[in-house]
Amino acid sequence: MPEITTLFWDIGGVIMTNGWDHNSRHEAVAKFNLDEVDFRDRHDLSFPAFDAGNITMNEYLDRTLFYRPRPFSREDFIAFMRAQSKEYPGSRAILDSATKSGRYFIAAINNEPLELNNYRIQNFDLRRNFQVFFSSCYVHSRKPEEQIFRLALAVTQRAPEKCVFIDDRPLNLESPRKLGINTIHYQNPEQLRKDLTKFGVEV
Repeated sequence: MPEITTLFWDIGGVIMTNGWDHNSRHEAVAKFNLDEVDFRDRHDLSFPAFDAGNITMNEYLDRTLFYRPRPFSREDFIAFMRAQSKEYPGSRAILDSATKSGRYFIAAINNEPLELNNYRIQNFDLRRNFQVFFSSCYVHSRKPEEQIFRLALAVTQRAPEKCVFIDDRPLNLESPRKLGINTIHYQNPEQLRKDLTKFGVEV
């Protein structure tokens, strides 16, 4: 097996909670007394463009919520969205260990809307680990499509067989696997550490 030189990581679901997933939206429905069906339908239609950086946070909120008066402010809702982000200490410690070893090029490949992505990078000091962010909002391409993985390989000039990509969703592992990238299905920190060790990665 070729020596692994590059680690591509998902962020939401691996080292952090997801930024704005169905659980967070379900909590928002309860907290802000929303019509769940209406909010879900408007979210489903608007989120792909939001996630790919084609509309802003304000445009997303205008489409999903503030198309009519609300008893809460835009600022209150954004604060709630941001509060959904929390770190997973166990997997972040493994990422920190790989970073400190100095042996690997480490990059993120993640789906995230622009404003949430920037908030999470800044407030959780993700720059200490990642040398580049192939985020859907920056590259206008989303997992599970091959394009975002092809772009990551092209920009970093890495051989796929020397790379590992880590994600918590099996579907997101199919495209990189077809490109020759080694993959790990993240389930918990202990399993992640064992699987990285199998690839010869120092953690």
